[in-house]
Amino acid sequence: MRIVAPSSRPIHEEDVVTIGKRPVSVPVSGSLARISLSLTLGPPVRRLLAEEQFDIVHVHEPFMPVLPIHFLRYAECVRVGTFHASREKGQFFYTWGRHHLRRWFRRLDGKIAVSSAAAHFVEQYFPGYYNIIPNGVDVERFSAQVPPLPQYQDGKLNILFVGRPEKRKGLDHLLRAYARVKERRPDTRLIVVGAGKFGRYQRKVRSLRLRDVDFRGYVPYEELPRYHHAAHVFCAPNTGFESQGIVLLEAMAAGLPIVASNIEGFAGVLTHGVEGLLVLPGDEEGLADALLQLLADADRRRQMAEQGRQRAQEFSWQRVSQQILSYYERLLHERRLAGLQQEPMRAS
Repeated sequence: MRIVAPSSRPIHEEDVVTIGKRPVSVPVSGSLARISLSLTLGPPVRRLLAEEQFDIVHVHEPFMPVLPIHFLRYAECVRVGTFHASREKGQFFYTWGRHHLRRWFRRLDGKIAVSSAAAHFVEQYFPGYYNIIPNGVDVERFSAQVPPLPQYQDGKLNILFVGRPEKRKGLDHLLRAYARVKERRPDTRLIVVGAGKFGRYQRKVRSLRLRDVDFRGYVPYEELPRYHHAAHVFCAPNTGFESQGIVLLEAMAAGLPIVASNIEGFAGVLTHGVEGLLVLPGDEEGLADALLQLLADADRRRQMAEQGRQRAQEFSWQRVSQQILSYYERLLHERRLAGLQQEPMRAS
């Protein structure tokens, strides 16, 4: 197996191949994607394909410029594409470029969408059958019995937010909802974890005169479960552009009840009233009420936590990787059958 991607720094790992230097940040679906726009990617892709003689090439976001398209162009083995994106409004790149991209779409032998939300989105531009195989979650890491962070073991009820400081993550709405919660439950704390600059959110906290909001910034992945195990409720107030609730599943694996926005990507992994509560996106009063409901009911939190642990198991990497391997086997079998049917019949 080889993992191929652009990189601005050397990566010394046996299975990682770097093609494309100096990737640039491009706005995509309310976030930033790091991609290489180099015009010299074709020759190294062709060399790698010739050297390795892969049975399968699996590209993620197949139409993202420019590296995935080169693999679709030059690979003659089985070609699989996984589509991750989801958004409520149109995609300018797909709208503008779909006529040019159809030739590469036809090169795909297998198509995967990580959720129904992702499938519904891409089907608008490229109709066809998409096999739904979700992103996997490291369930074992988040369900492990790690010690919670001691600074949060002071009797307060902790609400955990994990996400980048992007508008679509909804932290603005959560801060205003938390102001309502704090008025009713002074014994609460909001913990904000995520990579990036949270300066404007910290200024908002000061303007709202909120107490007990702890910005932790970037937290190494290995330490993240300790924050989950220190929390009582996980909150994901995202406003859209989410194809699958990975942060929800990580929190569920850690045994946390959830309060989240009722968007398609989240509703696909969480059932309202079972593993948590869903609230309309941007509804700050509803968000506060849902948080207050769970903070006031320890038994309900425990019940939802147990349901969440069971649900998260369905997204473990062991299960997801087996689904992908089974799909590979079917596609290879179909390729072999197609080859046999094309052979000329021998005279008896």
